[in-house]
Amino acid sequence: MQVLQHFTPADVGRIRALAHEIESTTGVVPFGDDAWTGMHAGRGRDRGLFAENGNAYAHLAHHHDDEWSLELALRPGAPDARAELLATALEVVGREGGGHVTLWAHGATDADDALARGAGFTLERELLQMRVALLLGDPVRWPDGVSVRPFVPGQDEPAWVAVNNRAFAGHPEQGAWTVEMLEQREQEPWFDPDGLLLAFDADGLAGSCWTKVHPPQPPSEPDALGEIYVIGADPSRHGRGLGRALTAAGLASLADRGITVGMLFVDAANDAAAGLYRALGFTTSRTDRAYGLDVSSLDVA
Repeated sequence: MQVLQHFTPADVGRIRALAHEIESTTGVVPFGDDAWTGMHAGRGRDRGLFAENGNAYAHLAHHHDDEWSLELALRPGAPDARAELLATALEVVGREGGGHVTLWAHGATDADDALARGAGFTLERELLQMRVALLLGDPVRWPDGVSVRPFVPGQDEPAWVAVNNRAFAGHPEQGAWTVEMLEQREQEPWFDPDGLLLAFDADGLAGSCWTKVHPPQPPSEPDALGEIYVIGADPSRHGRGLGRALTAAGLASLADRGITVGMLFVDAANDAAAGLYRALGFTTSRTDRAYGLDVSSLDVA
């Protein structure tokens, strides 16, 4: 087992190659953006684990104190080494001081459920991936007094972070962003400031819709896919129709760039948001699951 504490370009290249093979074969993206940003050389908090034959990889993202996010990737057709990787990853967390571990299964199956249960995890959340054909027929209808413009790097980070964290207060991943985290996302090759729409009213930034374009991954994804990556309105603006307008504007922005399918993720327990998206024509295409486990600190003295 190879444990990575710092990620060289060669390490990241190996992981990207494995992820690309999985995605092109199965249509499932094995890692979220927390993993990729955490691989940047010099961060020093994330950990990676490669199985000896290189056919399986586990990524431990550690972007918040006492919180770890774990994702597993297995080369299609290879012997399943995920249980060994999972056990070693939990040992690494214990040696690093312990904390709450969230194990993500993208496109979760019965085998993923069994793997998680076998390691002591319990199901905590389900995340729906929903899709819709573009372009939607209805025009964007902004509430009175709202103006919209694209994000300006180097200027809008503090306001965006403040509104995002209020919109997602208490959310385990989305509610504790920092300006540094946002700036790291801005360095990703897919980031496009024109795809991050900011809505302002008389009191300042009211909400935003951040879109992301995924390149084609044939044969499973022959066409580019447009994601509503992060969308949120300041809680003080709820009830004005801003969320629906932001969603429609994000989808229109994607359609203007030639994207024919829109996609987003929503917590299955968020009935209001899921209902809004269904009303706009979205349907569920897959379910991701998050399993949780508290890991105690190990005495390494």
